[in-house]
Amino acid sequence: MGKGRLEAFSDGVIAIIITIMVLELKVPHGEDLAALSGLLPVFLSYVLSFANVGIYWNNHHHLLHTVKHVTGGILWLNLHLLFWLSLVPITTGWMGENHFGHTPVALYAFNLLMCAVAYTMLLRAILATHGQSSALAEAVGQDWKGKLSLAAYIAAIPLAYVSGMLAGALILAVSLIWFIPDKRMAKAIGQ
Repeated sequence: MGKGRLEAFSDGVIAIIITIMVLELKVPHGEDLAALSGLLPVFLSYVLSFANVGIYWNNHHHLLHTVKHVTGGILWLNLHLLFWLSLVPITTGWMGENHFGHTPVALYAFNLLMCAVAYTMLLRAILATHGQSSALAEAVGQDWKGKLSLAAYIAAIPLAYVSGMLAGALILAVSLIWFIPDKRMAKAIGQ
């Protein structure tokens, strides 16, 4: 089976996720800058989630660019990833509305952990389908960013009960390591 429908469907779902998140931002009541101050936690949680969803979209695009064909298992694992991504607007909204409170941040970290687990499962299924000698396998290598991300999200869950802001900073750090493009993936796409 070709990958075109999988890409198009995934892009559409991710676009809807981002749209839902932005629609949760409410217009402030008041005309001075002070009216914006109450929206700061909501806006910061939106920016963090927009970056995370954008990172998944970007990496998903690069991942699928290396794929020659998809299997039924890849389709289901892709839906698994989209399921967890579809929950990001809910956990984002709860975290922002509650000013990075302990339980909302822990749930947000859990949601991102499950997104990372789902992406890893999808990646492994694609690698199994295309072989360990594929350009993708070479680009992924030991997948230290993926392993580090999983560990950081696991650590952020209990850390949220110590400090929601520290857990949020750890989540932000994971986002920042994924912002840096991987030259090996670009090389694999070029091949």
